[in-house]
Amino acid sequence: MELLSHLALGFETALTPLNLFYCFAGVLIGTLIGVLPGLGPAPTVAMLLPLSFGLPPVSAFIMLSGIFYGAQYGGSTTAILINTPGESSSVVTALDGYQMARKGRAGEALAMAAMGSFVAGTIATFIIALLAPPLARAALLFGPAEYFSLMVLGIIAAIALAHGSIVKAIAMAILGLLFGLVGTDITSGVRRYTFGMLDLYDGIAIVALAMGLFSIAEVLRNLDDRSEQEVGAAQITGLLTGLARFREALGSILRGTAIGSVLGILPGGGATLSSFASYAIEKKISGEPEKFGSGVLQGLAGPEAANNAGAQTSFIPMLTLGLPSNPVMALMIGALMIHGIQPGPNVISEQPALFWGLIVSMWIGNAMLVVLNLPLVGLWVRLLTFPYHLLFPTIIVITCIGVFSFSNSMFDVWMLIIFGAAGYCFVKLRCEPAPMLLGFILGPMMEEHLRRALLLSRGNAMVLIERPISAAMLLLAALLLIAPALSIVRRRREEIFAEES
Repeated sequence: MELLSHLALGFETALTPLNLFYCFAGVLIGTLIGVLPGLGPAPTVAMLLPLSFGLPPVSAFIMLSGIFYGAQYGGSTTAILINTPGESSSVVTALDGYQMARKGRAGEALAMAAMGSFVAGTIATFIIALLAPPLARAALLFGPAEYFSLMVLGIIAAIALAHGSIVKAIAMAILGLLFGLVGTDITSGVRRYTFGMLDLYDGIAIVALAMGLFSIAEVLRNLDDRSEQEVGAAQITGLLTGLARFREALGSILRGTAIGSVLGILPGGGATLSSFASYAIEKKISGEPEKFGSGVLQGLAGPEAANNAGAQTSFIPMLTLGLPSNPVMALMIGALMIHGIQPGPNVISEQPALFWGLIVSMWIGNAMLVVLNLPLVGLWVRLLTFPYHLLFPTIIVITCIGVFSFSNSMFDVWMLIIFGAAGYCFVKLRCEPAPMLLGFILGPMMEEHLRRALLLSRGNAMVLIERPISAAMLLLAALLLIAPALSIVRRRREEIFAEES
């Protein structure tokens, strides 16, 4: 009964005209950025952070979350029709989806992708509603030592699951932790690493850092590696055939949903890892694995369900523990802070309308996405003909205006440029920026909880391993850090990321 009353509050919040509008705006923008290669949800959410500051918190988070899971739908459309994944999580979709389109089954593939994503999104929404409240109540039992260890585990997990070199991922996380130290120490009032600059007394603005690392750097990367894409989508027929074959792929959809729901919760996991894991499992259990890559329905349905479920369940640790599982969730935590909301288990009890309204809006947004993606598929493909040399200056101008409007400071615009150039260098050096952003977000919170734990234990650092939950999380973090050094784990990890690239 308690869950029903909470869902009733969620429907009451999500079905207001204002929130319905922002839900539709979010999934529409998400579909658009999913279709257009070179954008992605992280740069777009970073660009819209300043805009969200002027919105009511509930409306802002409904829109930002719609962008995130909406991008998973849009990315599959162009992956199927023209073999151009708009999102990294849609790379697997292109393997069998594009082959189906070449054989005249484009409509069937699109219908299956849309229905698989809708089923996965619906199930993942219910998983969030069921698991988040008890997890938040359990988190209320955590002390400072447990929170510190949890955040260490989150950063280590993001490092272990990062692309490429583990050493580079560790370096990026440490760099993020160091940038998080800039500003005034909240305990002693001492100014750290400000170099006498007044603009750094409050620390580095998350908006400038995030938009530089993801938005500006992504534009520079795409300008540096811009290949011409022939847009000649296959004729779209057979949408009803795809709906009729839904039962045939239901097993793959449910397996993909289960995989995505679990991996989405893990720091560093999310939609991309979920889709690759689902494809590998579907191929392994298939009686005809050699046919995968030639237009197999199960090779499309499973990963599509997995990436959508992974995108949505990644909200669980962010909303209940204040722990981001991917760059977009890190930006969501930044948005919570901008609105004066402390991330963590108290969000459910102190902001029930926001929490339950966001959950219900996910189901509404998934229904909107089915309507948006199937009838308007021709429009989304035509958008690919938009010249990128006109798109990139628009992105840069919007980004600069957004950063300036957030603080009315040209200093933050210069910081945006610096981090944009740094982000581009990171890309060229094959250093993934996600661990850096997670370190920047979690670093100040880790420091605060560590100081509290040491204060309560009168300076005894052993408190971190004397408390069982804290010790268990630190042990798990150590195992995650050591695991990639094992030959079998390293080999399997290299195979996964080689396929992904």
